[in-house]
Amino acid sequence: MIPDWKVVQDYLEILEFPELKGIIFMQTACQTLQHQRGRRQYNKLRHLLKDTRHDCVLFANEFQQHCYHPRERGESMENWQTRSIYRAAVWYYHHCQDKMPIVMVTEDEEAVQQYGSETEGVFVISFKNYLDNFWPDLKAAHELCDSILQSRRERENESQESHGKEYTEHLPLEVLEAGIKSGRYIQGVLNVNKHRAQIEAFVRLQGASCKDSGLVSDILVHGMKARNRSIHGDVVVVELLPKNEWKGRTAALCENDSDDKALGDPPSEPMPTGKVVGILQKNWRDYVVTFPSKEEVQSQGKNAQKILVTPWDNRIPKIRISTQQTEALQDFRVVVRIDSWESTSLYPNGHFVRVLGRIGDLEGEIATILVENSISVVPFSEAQVWFPGVLWSGERHSMCEMPVNTPENPWKVSPEEERERKDLRETHLVFSIDPKGCEDVDDTLSVRTLANGNLELGVHIADVTHFVPPNSYIDIEARTRAITYYLADRRYDMLPSILSADLCSLLGGVDRYAVSVIWELDKTSYEIKKVWYGRTIIRSAYKLFYEAAQELLDRNFHIVDDIPEFRDLDEKSRQAKLEELVWAIGKLTEIARHIRAKRDRCGALELEGVEIRVQLDEKKNIHDLIPRQPLEVHETVAECMILANHWVAKKIWESFPHQALLRQHPPPQQEFFSELRECAKAKGFFIDTRSNKTLADSLDNANDPNDPIVNRLLRSMATQAMSNALYFSTGSCAEEEFHHYGLALDKYTHFTSPIRRYSDIVVHRLLMAAISKDKKMEIKDNLLSNKDLEELCRHINNRNRAAQHSQKQSTELFQCMYFKDKDPENEARCISDGVIYSIRTNGILVFIPRFGIKGAAYLRNKDGLVISCGSDSRSEWKPGSLQRFQNKITSTTTSGESVTFHLFDHVTVRISVQASRCHSDTIRLEIISNKPYLIPDEDLFQQSSLLLKSDLVKEVTRSVEEAQLVQEVKVNVIQEDYQKYCQTKGRSLYTLLEEIRDLALLDVSNSYGM
Repeated sequence: MIPDWKVVQDYLEILEFPELKGIIFMQTACQTLQHQRGRRQYNKLRHLLKDTRHDCVLFANEFQQHCYHPRERGESMENWQTRSIYRAAVWYYHHCQDKMPIVMVTEDEEAVQQYGSETEGVFVISFKNYLDNFWPDLKAAHELCDSILQSRRERENESQESHGKEYTEHLPLEVLEAGIKSGRYIQGVLNVNKHRAQIEAFVRLQGASCKDSGLVSDILVHGMKARNRSIHGDVVVVELLPKNEWKGRTAALCENDSDDKALGDPPSEPMPTGKVVGILQKNWRDYVVTFPSKEEVQSQGKNAQKILVTPWDNRIPKIRISTQQTEALQDFRVVVRIDSWESTSLYPNGHFVRVLGRIGDLEGEIATILVENSISVVPFSEAQVWFPGVLWSGERHSMCEMPVNTPENPWKVSPEEERERKDLRETHLVFSIDPKGCEDVDDTLSVRTLANGNLELGVHIADVTHFVPPNSYIDIEARTRAITYYLADRRYDMLPSILSADLCSLLGGVDRYAVSVIWELDKTSYEIKKVWYGRTIIRSAYKLFYEAAQELLDRNFHIVDDIPEFRDLDEKSRQAKLEELVWAIGKLTEIARHIRAKRDRCGALELEGVEIRVQLDEKKNIHDLIPRQPLEVHETVAECMILANHWVAKKIWESFPHQALLRQHPPPQQEFFSELRECAKAKGFFIDTRSNKTLADSLDNANDPNDPIVNRLLRSMATQAMSNALYFSTGSCAEEEFHHYGLALDKYTHFTSPIRRYSDIVVHRLLMAAISKDKKMEIKDNLLSNKDLEELCRHINNRNRAAQHSQKQSTELFQCMYFKDKDPENEARCISDGVIYSIRTNGILVFIPRFGIKGAAYLRNKDGLVISCGSDSRSEWKPGSLQRFQNKITSTTTSGESVTFHLFDHVTVRISVQASRCHSDTIRLEIISNKPYLIPDEDLFQQSSLLLKSDLVKEVTRSVEEAQLVQEVKVNVIQEDYQKYCQTKGRSLYTLLEEIRDLALLDVSNSYGM
């Protein structure tokens, strides 16, 4: 089957059905899709072509001598495209010796009449006829086709009937480009404020606009008319309004735009304000929506086939679709796609795609999170785990698949690899430190004393690239996924489990391939004397869990009984091996302290992160949310990994200065630190933000001896001000831009987690090529060019953001599940201590350390009443007014009673869940006392016992709201059948600490309407 260009444009989602195989896509159709539908749709087509399960091919008809036909004089572009595709179809038929009938599918009725009977064996029919004749039983495809056709008919009718314009027309592309070049217009990405989606959006400058406009802040786009049909994420062109029309953003808290709480609240200082005059790139995607309730359907009018559905993401406007299933789908989450947004229509037009699940059902809500973040988690196909033509060591098969490792056919090291690799099995004490139950072990460590008295430190990383050849099926799939996605109760792996949980996992007591970085250190100063990179064979002696390693570091040897490797040893051997292991852990910790101190002197930042454990009971109901404390061994492992990443970055850049994959973290803009400085000033601290060094020192000194949470909150505010850390190709940046602000390193990359990050796989290949180059050997793998690497970096950065968002949203889902259906008036878990960390005109933002939650607490309710606290400190609502100051807010009743809330005050809050039918549920906070919450004795004992172990490492606890500010937030789930979703019950915590420091940060400027 060969689809015409119009079929590819309109019916791509049907062509993606797994049943439709063997489609030939013509170059002409693909290029038309790219030019008319944008990058997102084009990338979907590219992914379809790469997916071996579909067995589709691209035929470059315009580069084939007998298929290329120049456009004739007077011929329209559309007719030429259809003619080109038809002529290519005819050539293809003859190329197959007239033995394979060809079906060309087109929506052009004239083409069906003209070409339908021209060539025997080449059938030209409509897409509807194709489905009716070839796929009569594929019900889902027929329903989707009807939905798309209905949407198209509605659009055509609407354009004929509508004369009045709701929006101004977009300017032509050539006018936009000229305006950007001259400086009249400004290009950027539209970001809608999720708390005021109807009112506030901001355009973040990009490209030449960023440098040439002279603006230091985003551009405010106020109201839907000024937004002019652009949707969150679109690349838009804006025209600045005259300065007397500039507006400021409101400083009030706001749950949604229908709330009128902000009425009368003065806006902030006016900021650059503009209107959208054109869209350069539409980043439309699949949207999860909810159908209106019966009452809402009736209020929308008699024509029930045209329905306004509400997107789950409230930054997206309502979408009008045509369907006869409104009543049947009222209780479900549904996927729709936008087709168009004409200037004559208040809302975009779209069509129904598929049903996800019931509203409120866990699986349906998880599926919603995945779709909203464009995450595809289909199982690995047979094609992706079979490699034709590749013979793996130790296996004898005619069709050779990925290596197996079974009792009947155990995997083993090949003689060839033994000859080529450095063998560390008998010479080095190698061990791993991971969470309990971890099965995907990326990294191991070693340390020993050399004959000359110096020390040797080794970091040994799983050699994933040995098992994943470039451009193999599994490599293409791993590149598409780019990262392992961690949700609160499950994970979706980047690699199949045979690799991620077995042959690439550096498990204890088995031989494994590794890529090692080994340093020789001075015996006293720990300064690096020399470094070696290469492929190795290791056998990890111990698979330690963090708590056991910390106990050994503290010389509490009772934990030895919990370490399996010690159980079957006699007393003498046990004692000798124990002393050897304790020395190694202690020496690693000393080295890590030295490495950290060196980075601290250069300005490395210590930021705040949270690790939340979602504890489930036997029936899988959420029993508790438990924030956990890090141990010094976390820091030890993290510093060793940061060191390895830094040295590998230097190595690959030296060898390939224009095509190495590194990670940069630019300095933040100074204006983003204003809230941090003001809040610190309220406590008498001065925060110097001129450099990472002065910022780190200031934060270290900003300690309130009576309340350690103050320092924690100041660090989280510093985190909010940070820029994003991003992957980049060194050929696209000047060397002075390589610097990593948060880690205080001149060059940095990701090398230590190839099982779960595709960036690390690329870096491993670069390192192997650099080693080959040093040895004057041929480089086996073709390295990516700077252009291709830059495109790959953009993709990985995008997938990283999706992973962060999905992880954050799933954790919030479980938080709401934890508090849902509980009586907030009587349930003990719903009352907690909170700390005020920001003041707004109508309320405050509160942090709850017990659960790692941040949220808004209103001081004025919907009825206009303000909060009052009597002599018993209990709160109630009374008529009155609020007065906001820089670091406090005062509520005064009409009877003269007043209560003042200061920054960093402790208050007692009630936690409840605000349910939403169309959007995600949210946590709601209510102040019930202006005094701190007194923790019951048993809870106090529990918390103090946790804090005893944090003497060596500063306590790290931050809200899940700020999980988006760090690359990783680890969520452990305790449940019996965890294997259903993942191979491991926890991530390596060094990744958490590494990424907290690595600052892979997201923009949170929209949080709580800030």
